[in-house]
Amino acid sequence: MNALISVILPTFNRAGYLKRAIDSVIDQHRKPGELIIIDDGSTDNSTRVIQEACRRAEFPVHLIHRKNRGAAAARNAGILQARGEIFCFLDSDDWWDPGKIALQAAEHEKNPAICISHTREIWFRKGVRVNQKKKHTPANGFIFSACLKMCVVGMSTVMVSRELFDRFGLFDPELPCCEDYDLWLRIAREVPFFLVDHALTLKEGGRPDQLSQIYRQGMDRFRIRSLRNLLENNLLAPDQEKETVAELERKCRIYGNGCIKHGRQREGEQYLALPEQYQSARPAEQQQDH
Repeated sequence: MNALISVILPTFNRAGYLKRAIDSVIDQHRKPGELIIIDDGSTDNSTRVIQEACRRAEFPVHLIHRKNRGAAAARNAGILQARGEIFCFLDSDDWWDPGKIALQAAEHEKNPAICISHTREIWFRKGVRVNQKKKHTPANGFIFSACLKMCVVGMSTVMVSRELFDRFGLFDPELPCCEDYDLWLRIAREVPFFLVDHALTLKEGGRPDQLSQIYRQGMDRFRIRSLRNLLENNLLAPDQEKETVAELERKCRIYGNGCIKHGRQREGEQYLALPEQYQSARPAEQQQDH
């Protein structure tokens, strides 16, 4: 393969974590062809941290400044500028094992049919390593079913061929979070994901500034939107459609009941009623069970 690898790193007010992330790219055993950093409207001293951290880079570094439009739009800006045929993404508060690019690229080179791969992760909370639950075990192969329930592919773990963005589109910039869930579903309906079975990506969670915390209450409404887009655009095989409708019903029931519990009766009722328009995709015996 020996394809040029572009690393895309979006950031927003993460000056305290940027050096660690950038250092982990610079210290890779196999260097990328370029690093593209998208500063999504930071108001802290991110620019100075980036400039200082990148001084020892042995590859081109491109810094894009833009008004704040969110992580999805920032990644899209990096994709559109990138020269590589292979992309890796790194969130600015995550970091990589030094062997990440080399081990992952080696798998792509051994099997040119691999278009997207991901790795295992090591999780930390307040500096202490934490164990992942069984449901967070990354899947291998055709993972569409696993992707329906939750995002099972870490953003900072992936290595993906440019051709997949040509086929399936970019991240949805209208999604403030769950944009990775949305894109992986679009890809997974047709393309297998290869698991590089090593913990090569490290992440620290539980901070109040993280999107997963900011949108923790009500995050399912963004996933519901993704499921509806799949159904309404007729993108699914019959068995995938049935699974998607069942998952849509589950998510709408949980979110709708949550709305009602918190005093948003009208919104809750709308979500509880929403799956009815897709019921024709489910087997008659399942509809009778409900």
